[in-house]
Amino acid sequence: MTLPGPNREQLSTAEEVAEEQIVERIFEAVIEQRLPPGTKLSESALCEAFGVGRMRIRRSLLLLASREVVELHSNRGAFVARPTAVQAREVFEARLAIEPNVARMVANRATAQDIAVLARHLELESQAHASGNRRDAIRLSGQFHTMLAQIAGNGVMLRMIKELITRTSLIIGIYGAPGVTNCRDDEHADLIDALRKADAERASEIMAAHLRHIEERVDLTARPGVGVDLISVFGGRGARGA
Repeated sequence: MTLPGPNREQLSTAEEVAEEQIVERIFEAVIEQRLPPGTKLSESALCEAFGVGRMRIRRSLLLLASREVVELHSNRGAFVARPTAVQAREVFEARLAIEPNVARMVANRATAQDIAVLARHLELESQAHASGNRRDAIRLSGQFHTMLAQIAGNGVMLRMIKELITRTSLIIGIYGAPGVTNCRDDEHADLIDALRKADAERASEIMAAHLRHIEERVDLTARPGVGVDLISVFGGRGARGA
């Protein structure tokens, strides 16, 4: 008797999960500065490192390109993105135009429960900073800003901020010094204090200063990519679920 196998939909879902895991591991390697800007992402090396076929790697690279983590060049292949200083400044300019107003909106709209959720999140962020977990600190600090946009209740702003935070995380991961993360948790604490007091103007001012501090701590000097052994970066641990 032949047992029924997984249907096409189940197989497709399994492949999508595996690709997302590959995407996350490559993104983590970029943020952790194990893959410098301009590094060539050889399809054959990635196939060997993750133990998957070429088509799955190509789909993963397409996902990374859609998030502007990877640049795809015809006849040359895929490379870790190298945002220019101009592009990075544009990202920070956009955040300065949007997020102080988001902070003002949150100060006027946040409930006590919203503030409590932000405070609990800040505790996790502080723990990541204290333990030197750069990857989690970058992720959690970005999530803090996303949570503010969610509380503000403006879907258009939320989508824009999510994109800007992803691009900022990449910029910090590539150009920030090893100890640099997106944000300082003490500045987030100051912001929460202003929100708790419903002080909209102070919240807006703290956010603007906060974003300027992030930009000031980033060295946007272009650095060439260097040869990286992708198998040693990824192959030792294998691709979970691939």
